[in-house]
Amino acid sequence: MVNIQTVATQPFEGQKPGTSGLRKRVKIFQQKNYTENFIQSILEAIPEADGGAKGATLVIGGDGRYYSDEVLQVIVKCSVAQGVSKLIVGRNGIVSTPAASNIIRKRKATGGILLTASHNPGGPDNDFGIKYNCSNGGPAPESVTNKIYEVSKTIKELKLADVPKVDFSKIGTQQVGDMTIEIIDGVADYVDLMKEIFDFDAIKSFFAKNKDFKMLFDGMNGVTGPYGYRLFVEEFGLPESSVMRCTPQPDFGGGHPDPNLTYAHDLVEAVNSQGIDFGAASDGDGDRNMIIGKNAFVTPSDSVAIIAHYAKDAIPYFKKHGVNGLARSMPTSQAVDLVAKKLGLEHFEVPTGWKFFGNLMDAGRCSICGEESFGTGSDHIREKDGLWAVLAWLSILAHVNKDKTMGVQDILQEHYKIYGRNFFSRYDYEEVDGQRADDMVKRLSHQIEKNELAGKKIGDFTIDKADDFEYLDPIDGSVSKHQGIRIIFTDGSRIIIRLSGTGSQGATVRLYVEKYSNDAAEYPKDAQVGLKPLIDVALELSELEKFTGRKEPTVIT
Repeated sequence: MVNIQTVATQPFEGQKPGTSGLRKRVKIFQQKNYTENFIQSILEAIPEADGGAKGATLVIGGDGRYYSDEVLQVIVKCSVAQGVSKLIVGRNGIVSTPAASNIIRKRKATGGILLTASHNPGGPDNDFGIKYNCSNGGPAPESVTNKIYEVSKTIKELKLADVPKVDFSKIGTQQVGDMTIEIIDGVADYVDLMKEIFDFDAIKSFFAKNKDFKMLFDGMNGVTGPYGYRLFVEEFGLPESSVMRCTPQPDFGGGHPDPNLTYAHDLVEAVNSQGIDFGAASDGDGDRNMIIGKNAFVTPSDSVAIIAHYAKDAIPYFKKHGVNGLARSMPTSQAVDLVAKKLGLEHFEVPTGWKFFGNLMDAGRCSICGEESFGTGSDHIREKDGLWAVLAWLSILAHVNKDKTMGVQDILQEHYKIYGRNFFSRYDYEEVDGQRADDMVKRLSHQIEKNELAGKKIGDFTIDKADDFEYLDPIDGSVSKHQGIRIIFTDGSRIIIRLSGTGSQGATVRLYVEKYSNDAAEYPKDAQVGLKPLIDVALELSELEKFTGRKEPTVIT
């Protein structure tokens, strides 16, 4: 018999999870009972429709960031005490977010607890995160996250099993009280899934025929390192020089595991200096991606559009199942909309947050989707999937190079010839004063409510309409309000301003600008050059420098 201890506790303020879970500094999670409170709140909030915590099977994984080892032990103690039947845990607690989504679905688990703060830095002075995924493998909807929050606000006692420390380093099954713990290779099931989606032989053949073609994958010392090594070195037979930073580290090697031109600068420099044809990176927990080539950066907005364009020709999964619809987050450029219209497909504009895509996928109305924040995916799981996007691009390269020689830049230019180009950029202002950022957005909201912006001319641009994006979910009828300020000009250009909820401290202001061109002479232009007049308008309209005190963004993508 296992002794279940009852320990007095009290609520902590601010344990409200977003779609990406609860993200705070490690030191916050290290407070006495803070983590225990939140884990118990998750377990008590598991929907009754899924059977609740008693008798549940939960998938446990994460990106291996600092403090994960301690939280794994907390999960065991809380789970035994709440009557959980089984935990399926990645070896050493490491499972990428997309791989965890797959395991939840494959094993028909009740849900999963993921220990990750995604692309945020790790280490004792940086970030930690915990999120719950439901039985469809996707992030918990607001009905569940709200319940977690409600429990966290009233919790008075903890139930903790008095059990020995569990060794998560050995694959196999062990018993802890009445609960089974199965420790698995977190990579194997995911690689098997990718083999069902993509033609590995075609990709291998492409590399074999193009021996001078060089690729480089950057794991950024995050969770996808072992996945990338297994795929690119062991499956495709590429040299070990084709991968870099593929050992997960608790502090991501002191880096910021966010795959963009700023934080993946080591990859960018290597591609430029070594003449590498195809470069790719993934983030801390494996759900984001960046694609680059010789003199070519593929914006995530262009990436999802190009994948959608080639899907049925280059990827067996879509040859078999078809493409049922396309979707993008509201700030993402409208490039994928143009593909949907040309292919006669339904397409959706949703708020930022993968759960909105999940609803569409569960209803069979979305096959491929993406967010401009380096997230791309399909209905094979219910999370965005960094390595899936990399394999999709390798499949496209294999497909287009059957008849002619094309690199990443060639694929981009060919796409623009068909659809025109949506010039797009995002300016991130990280860790700004939260109140000042709110004031900036409220000022714009007030102008929209008073209808003060429509018809206004700034520089060469005239505002057609402005709103605060609102989404009516066509599947469950839910309404999501205040999802970002949209300013749309008469020429179709757009400015989007929204506050991000993915940081753990302060506020992150995201400023998005988009301008469409069907002038072929403009297609090769650098995006920042093409967008400068619109960026100037965005800064003037928002009065961003006045409110944030920032002259320059932290990151430009």
